[in-house]
Amino acid sequence: MMYLKTLLLGLTLSLLPIISIAGSGHDHGHGHDHGHSSTPVTQEVAKENAAQIVSELVARDKLESSWLLITAASIEKITVKESSEWLVVFTNSNIADAKKQTLYVFLTPGGEYIAANFTGK
Repeated sequence: MMYLKTLLLGLTLSLLPIISIAGSGHDHGHGHDHGHSSTPVTQEVAKENAAQIVSELVARDKLESSWLLITAASIEKITVKESSEWLVVFTNSNIADAKKQTLYVFLTPGGEYIAANFTGK
């Protein structure tokens, strides 16, 4: 079951454009209704999905491999423009650039990838 879930998440991620982490912001003005087709997931599932996204970003050379050893520092539901999102925060003290030690991963209420960046915006 977990293999199937991982496979499906991997396929979903491969169909989404992976953002360039370095200079990208999270554009909350994109106008998408994040919760329109997904059943809301639990905090634990959102955390697992965010960890899978970090793995995918490492595999695509968007993040250093040391991120694979990092677990989520926090996870919370936030409201952005009247829409709910999961915000999963990872902190990696192995990164030399202090501005890139904290990675913010944004997910829909259904646990689907929205964006990842170092600004939290």
